[in-house]
Formats: sequence, structure tokens, C-alpha cells
Amino acid sequence: MKLHVYTGAEVKARRKALGLVQADFWGLFGATQSAGSRYESEGGREIPEPIQILLNIALASDAKASTIVQSLRTLGKPPKQDSKPKVPLGFGRLP
Repeated sequence: MKLHVYTGAEVKARRKALGLVQADFWGLFGATQSAGSRYESEGGREIPEPIQILLNIALASDAKASTIVQSLRTLGKPPKQDSKPKVPLGFGRLP
């Protein structure tokens, strides 16, 4: 799944539309006001991937946010397998 890569200008516009100051908005994503200011400034720092993921969840439609969360939940989970072992265990009858 391809996520939207937010620019600082996009996030700044969304933050202002929500009526939030930098400290409150960026605090929701675990970032400081200072970091948020650097992300929002023209030519500023790139927004890190973990925060990009959270922005996609927070600012997307409910359906898209749900899809993102479901994709994240499947990461690292082994695929479902049959309960029968595919390789014989080698246990024979005991004498």
C-alpha cells in the first residue's frame, strides 16, 4: 500500500485548519514543538517515516485509516499454516 508523503506545508495547513498550535498538534505524534516547526518550515527537515504513517492514519478517511492499521497489524505475523506438520516427526512405536 502506498501512503501519502506529507510535506511540511500540507501539515501546517491541516494543523491550522484544525485550530491547533504546533505544541499541541505535534505532541499528538510524539514530536516536540521545535521538531514540528522544523518540519513545517519551507525547506525544513523531512518528516520521519513513523510520523508519516501516523499522519496518514490521523488525516485520512476512516476507511483508509482502517486499511493502514490492518496492514500494520499483519506485519511480522507468520502466515497461517495447517495444524499438521509437513515433515514426519520420526516417532515410531515404542518397544
